[in-house]
Amino acid sequence: MDILWFLIALGLLFGVLGPYVLRRRSGGGIRQVAPGAPDAADPEAYGFVRQEEQDVRLPGADDELLHVLDVVQATQDWRPASRLLGSTGTEGEVRWQRVQAFAGAASLELQERPGVGGAWLRAWRAEEPQDAGGAAVHAEFLVQQAWRSSTAGTDDFRIILEEALKVTEEAALLAPADPVPYITRLAVARGLGYGHEQFDQVWAKVIDRAPEHMGAHLAALHYWCEKWHGSREEADHFATTAAARAPRGSLLAALPLFAVFEHVPDVVLVQDFWRTAVVSKAVDGALYAVHSARPDDPMLAHVRHLLVWFLVRSQRWTEAMHQLVRVDGHVGAVPWTLSGDPAAEFTVFRNLAVAGYEANGGSPATLPH
Repeated sequence: MDILWFLIALGLLFGVLGPYVLRRRSGGGIRQVAPGAPDAADPEAYGFVRQEEQDVRLPGADDELLHVLDVVQATQDWRPASRLLGSTGTEGEVRWQRVQAFAGAASLELQERPGVGGAWLRAWRAEEPQDAGGAAVHAEFLVQQAWRSSTAGTDDFRIILEEALKVTEEAALLAPADPVPYITRLAVARGLGYGHEQFDQVWAKVIDRAPEHMGAHLAALHYWCEKWHGSREEADHFATTAAARAPRGSLLAALPLFAVFEHVPDVVLVQDFWRTAVVSKAVDGALYAVHSARPDDPMLAHVRHLLVWFLVRSQRWTEAMHQLVRVDGHVGAVPWTLSGDPAAEFTVFRNLAVAGYEANGGSPATLPH
């Protein structure tokens, strides 16, 4: 039995370190040098933002939203947020992202200053209970609080999500055409363990209002994943079906990459896992979606961030750099937000991309912006 455990441990060690050893023996890959050495890669030479200056609130630029967020948090006056959401149409992805951003800001405030933070959201709901935007933000705030302040499956978790469910119903009545309350309800359904038929009923209300909503598909995909209420096969079927039906220019063609990400094993034992047909096909599909999407698609940054994660691991340095120059500065997206320090996690991958790019002959002069 001892020799069996020894062989398993040896296999794990080779699976993790083997590819790096082989690359170093073959003269390729990345060679670590001291900072300041002539061969050291310098991310700042590409105009990249320093780690401490990365904005962790959003995946990409939304100057109007960031300005309003700053005003709301500085003054604790909810009215600018209400006006912004009131002028943001219910069609498309922008309203969903702005609702998430306001809810996340209030939740983080409360975490940093228990009992005091996020007072502007409480005032918003108390002073203007019929404001559809305030109700949507409140519902999303409760969902984020459930995951941030309690453990899935506990009584506290369920109590918070059941309250979130009531608020999504209020928000839906205040804005019947808005898909956002129903998208938030998808997360509630996942947390409360809805059966497949019950979940499908909520999903039907989403796609009746926004059949091509990328954010809604991501929320639904989480439900169908193996770690929640589906399986690897069901998640893949959901993602590939949506991608196949997507019209040209839709980022839904990138959904299979998110399905692959949700099922990446904790320990990768296959040496060429990142270049397998499954991973390569999903990456190439996401690249196609990015290249054909509208430049102003608000979900574009989400896909680019996940592509960086996969492209760096696949040692596709040039393609990773092409994505990095378009998202650097904002890191509020999966996969970075799954880390305790999104800016640090993003910076590690960015630095690896720069080093790999330069190790293969690239330089700031050869990288188009």
